[in-house]
Amino acid sequence: MSSIFLRIYGGLLFTLVLVAVLSGMSVTLINGQRLGEYREDMVRGTFRLVSESLQELPEQERQSWLDEWAYRVAIPFSIVPVAEAELSDKALGHMDRSGVYIQMLDDNRALVSTRLGESQLLQGSVLNISEQIINGTLSLLREKLLRYEPEMRGQRLQELSEKSFSYPVHLLRETQTRLLPVQQEELRQGSMLVLLDDEGQSISMYTSLPDTGELLRLGPLRLLNPYPFKLMISIGLFVLTSISLAIYILVRGMEKRLRRLERAATRFSRGDFDVRVSIGGTDSIGRLASAFNAMAGYIQRLLSLQKEMIRGVSHELRTPVARLRFGLDLVADAQTSEEREKQLEGMDKDIEELDNLVDEFLTYANLEQGAPEIRYKRHDVDKVVAQVVSEYGRLQDRVTIEHIPCNVLDPRRFADVDRRYIHRAIQNLVGNACRYASGRVQVRFSSTQETCRVDIDDDGPGIAESEWDRVFSAFTRLDDSRTRNTGGYGLGLSIVRRIMYWHNGRAMVSHSPMGGARFSLVWPRKQRR
Repeated sequence: MSSIFLRIYGGLLFTLVLVAVLSGMSVTLINGQRLGEYREDMVRGTFRLVSESLQELPEQERQSWLDEWAYRVAIPFSIVPVAEAELSDKALGHMDRSGVYIQMLDDNRALVSTRLGESQLLQGSVLNISEQIINGTLSLLREKLLRYEPEMRGQRLQELSEKSFSYPVHLLRETQTRLLPVQQEELRQGSMLVLLDDEGQSISMYTSLPDTGELLRLGPLRLLNPYPFKLMISIGLFVLTSISLAIYILVRGMEKRLRRLERAATRFSRGDFDVRVSIGGTDSIGRLASAFNAMAGYIQRLLSLQKEMIRGVSHELRTPVARLRFGLDLVADAQTSEEREKQLEGMDKDIEELDNLVDEFLTYANLEQGAPEIRYKRHDVDKVVAQVVSEYGRLQDRVTIEHIPCNVLDPRRFADVDRRYIHRAIQNLVGNACRYASGRVQVRFSSTQETCRVDIDDDGPGIAESEWDRVFSAFTRLDDSRTRNTGGYGLGLSIVRRIMYWHNGRAMVSHSPMGGARFSLVWPRKQRR
């Protein structure tokens, strides 16, 4: 299950990195937009005041007045014709709607433009929103109000506030404020007063109108907080939602795959042994599905083998058991001891046949049902071939068995094999060749750098090519010249095939140069331990 956790962990880590990047980009974009709006709100009143004041002055006095106030508000102003400003129609439209247009020159400096009549623009480069800009704005507003009669100042200030300022601008009596006496005295002496609210979120600026008892207040002006609570809550909800969605997608996909595996297991438990799971992937679930498919195929093969074994055993046991029963009847009816001895000898052969049959069944079942205990060791395969030929040569009178000596170098005669099983495979093939040969059988061993090969040839009737695929099946007997009269149980070649399977090799049949059949065993010289 570690790969599942690694997959979830990797998915969450990727999601966290992606969400962190997106959150950072979102905060940067949002704060950039907020900073632009904040800068626009702060400088709109200043630029509109300067523009109006310029338009009220004679043409020859404008430049000197503009230079003076550029110094006082720390903004280098310039007057530019609209045609030379290189502003798009969209920018001009925005300027007409909001009063100013801000164009970022770099990360800190902004070029602010506002209308100065129909054909000119007032432009100024603003580095940041400083106290000097606000002080200058307050001074400019105070001088503008002093030009009006006292009874007109309130109305004019309201018009200016609605037209140019995005923050409150008030004209107050000293008695309407909560300023300390010391602060009021400073204002009477011509100073400007800057007050920060209790929460540190905004400031208010005061100045007095001389000899009027009135105070001019700008603000409260909100300070830009780059990480406001609502923004952080929104980003946090975005992060939580993204992570939750990522977890849901990851778990949902694995849950679907596990449900398919569960349904397949349920069908298999109800007897549908053909069911398989088509789940890809190299994670734990994919490997579990592959293991399930392998298990299902293995169990299906075992059940098929069991049915095959039951049919084969019942069929093969019937003949020797019938002969034993018949022999018992003959022993009971025997008149002389010679007749009894003859029948008992025949019964003994039937029992020996049963014993051999049981041995073949057990060997076949052991090789088919599971992984037998294969012990690979380096052996001289040619010596194993010579031993089998010697053993059969002493038992055969009808057939001549020839061992063709191996002509390869000594090291190549050695291979990784289980001697017991390789001996059994060669023995089965030699015995099979002896049963069907007319008079000669040849056995030879050969090898290359990578593989070993044993060929058994006979001069018998051979096997038709149409039967080559079927000859290694269990309980198979061919109908033509290789009939049941030659003996055997139909398991010898199946055992050979399984021995070669466990040696990572294969058993083959073909035509022999001697006219009969050639059976060949091929397997790698070196086995993976």
